[in-house]
Parts: sequence; C-alpha cells; structure tokens
Amino acid sequence: MIKTTSALFLLILSLLFTPLATKADDRVYVDITASSTRKINFAVPWFADRQMAGQSQGKGKELADTLARALEFHGVIGISPTAEYGGTQSANWRQLGVDYAVLGQFSLAGKNLSLEIRVLDIATNQVLLGKSYTGTTGQQDDMLFKFCDSVIEALTGKPGIASTKIAFISYTKNAKEVYITDILGHKLRQVTRHRNLVVSPRFTPDGRKLCYTSYHSGNQNLYITDLSQSKTTRLISKRKGMNLAPAWSPDGRNMILTLSMNGNPDLYLCDSNANIIEQLTDRSGINVSASWSPDGSRIVFVSDRSGKPQLYIMTLASRQVQRLTFEGTENAEPSWSPTEDLIVYSSLRNGVYQICTIKPDGSASQQITNDLSHHEMPSWSPDGNQVIFAKRGGNRHQIHAVMKNGSFQRPIFSFPGSNTYPRWSR
Repeated sequence: MIKTTSALFLLILSLLFTPLATKADDRVYVDITASSTRKINFAVPWFADRQMAGQSQGKGKELADTLARALEFHGVIGISPTAEYGGTQSANWRQLGVDYAVLGQFSLAGKNLSLEIRVLDIATNQVLLGKSYTGTTGQQDDMLFKFCDSVIEALTGKPGIASTKIAFISYTKNAKEVYITDILGHKLRQVTRHRNLVVSPRFTPDGRKLCYTSYHSGNQNLYITDLSQSKTTRLISKRKGMNLAPAWSPDGRNMILTLSMNGNPDLYLCDSNANIIEQLTDRSGINVSASWSPDGSRIVFVSDRSGKPQLYIMTLASRQVQRLTFEGTENAEPSWSPTEDLIVYSSLRNGVYQICTIKPDGSASQQITNDLSHHEMPSWSPDGNQVIFAKRGGNRHQIHAVMKNGSFQRPIFSFPGSNTYPRWSR
C-alpha cells in the first residue's frame, strides 16, 4: 500500500492547481465518446532525473511511456510520438500541434521513487494540473495511474479508469483459471489454482471480492474470494447443478444466481451469502445471465422462452417481464451500463457474434463492432465509456476494448492462452 505518512515510502498527494482563466463551474468538459470529438493531442516527453541531469534516460522513458499509454487508453487522447521532438521537455509544442504537454521529474534513492508531474496547457501557457508523489519503485504504476485519472477528470469531468482492475479467464495448460490485471497488463495476478474449469468471474460492487464458478469438485459450485489476500476462498453455493454467474445488486446486498437444482436453469434472488430470498423465473425456458440496472429497480437477462436466446427486462417490484431484443438470430450476455440506461450484449448476426447496445425501452439499437471475427462476453468499464469483450480468432480468444460508440477498437493484452469472460472492477 502507498503510505500517506512522512516516513520512507510515503505518498504525498499535493494538488498544485494553478488558477485557470475560467472558473471550474464554467469549464467545458470533453465528451469522451462523441463521434465528432477530435482526440486531444498530448506530448509526454521523458521524465527528467532531478539528481542526474543529462544522464541515462532509461527510467525517464519508462515512466513517460507508462503514463502515455494509460492516457491513450481512455480513447480521448492522442500521443505525439517522442521521435518528433527527441523526447525532450523543451520542444516547440505549438509548432508540433500539441494541446497539452506533461512535464515530469523524478528522483531515485534505493527503492524509493519521487515524482513531480505537471500538465501544461499550451494554448494558455498555464498549468492545468500538478501533483507530486513519493513511494517505492514497485508502486510507480499506481502513482502514474492516479495521476492519469486526475488528468482525465480535469478534461472530462469524470475520473479516469487507469487505477481499475480487469478480471478474466485464461485457458492454458488444459485448465481455465481466473486472473486479474491492471489496464496495461503490467501486473498479472493468478487468483484461482483449481487446475480445472472456472467460468464467470464477477467483482463485488466495491471491487474487493471476486465470485466465480468452478467445476473442480465435480459440480458447478460458486465461490467467493477476498482479493486483499490470496489464500482463502469460500464456497457459498453448492446446490445440485448450476450455481452460476452472480449478478450483484448495485449496493452489494444481494445477488441474482442462475440455479438448476430443480432441473431448469432459473434466476434466484439471493442475499450476499447466496441464501435464497425468492425465485424470480419459473421454468419458462432457460433463464440466465442477469445484470442489474444502475438504480437496482430492474434486471436484464437471457431466456429462450420464445425459441431462441433473447434479452428480457424484468421490473423487480412487479416481476413484470418484457422482451427487449428482436434483431439478431441469438442475443446473449447482457451487461447494463453502470452509469446510464444502456445495455450492451452479444448478438449473432449473419453468422457472426457482434457487440451491440440498446436502451431498456428497445430504442437506439446500435451495432458497435462490424468485422468478421466473433465478439463475445461484453462488459462495461466503470465510467460507462468503454466495453471490453473476448474476440475470437480461430480457437483462441483475446481481450479487446472498444468505445461505446464503436470507435477505437483494439486488443488491450497480449497474454498467452485463450482469454475470455472479461470483467471490470468498479
């Protein structure tokens, strides 16, 4: 943990905002997903070593590269190549067409690292934002990600997502296990070691715990693990048959499970320990893959009650159900945006699974992927601006991301094996 005391390895988070020409309330923020938005051009030159000016730039390049990639990840920022100005902090930014320049300094003392970073608005020649951090070299990504999130908030009005985590299933060595990583794939952590089939990881709303279903005991049992440690995993549902895909309520008090203990896969409202409160569906086809609305009043789920898998909306107060999707041969794997009434899902269209979005009233349907690879298992970013999904090429899946308007699709990791079921922590 990054410390906030004055001892060694402390973190000093000092806001060094310089007054801008306009008040904060009058600031015009960038719409990060508007199709007409021009990417903001940032230069992130190599960080300067305060103690060894003019010496090796290895650490400075490493720091600048990590921050640049984290900024670019958000989809609203373009990075000016350092080759255009030699990585120096004294370039003519106006001539290069740069909107903002990130000017960083660092100092090393053993394993202790101090950073001072400013963002210079080239148009006004004012400092948009400045912060300083002190920690260990092992915490350098954490410090850079925190700064990145502050930059995104200054530009868009919403904190960035650089400090979040992504869980996924990796199929290697004849087993599927759960892994967690940061957005750049720098720190990969294996969560499960069952040496069997594991599916459907789900973070609790606070991001501190992770549920998943494992087959290693011979049944599809549901487990939960505290991510603050790496040893204790608790079995919370071992009912006969499926114990699958917990959908957590926004407040974390309840979950919706798919259980098949009575033969048919149905949805059950449970408390946080998987004790059943109420059965929500009753043998009207296969009912799976629930996802809550942000206000907790509705769920979207998948049912084949009409013959093929389609999306349905249930109002929890009345238990009234309405069919949502009518386009596509099959529609599955819905995920409700954490920030708005918008649902993303995988739709089989012309023999290919594509990622689509739709509003819960059935309007504004949009297909946001179009290439001929299969796009499956979508999940929202915590800010509701991006979607991650598993893209299949041959027999191998890799994790990709795309903005919710369909722009900036790209692979985000290059891990070995086949990687599926991506889920973002909030």
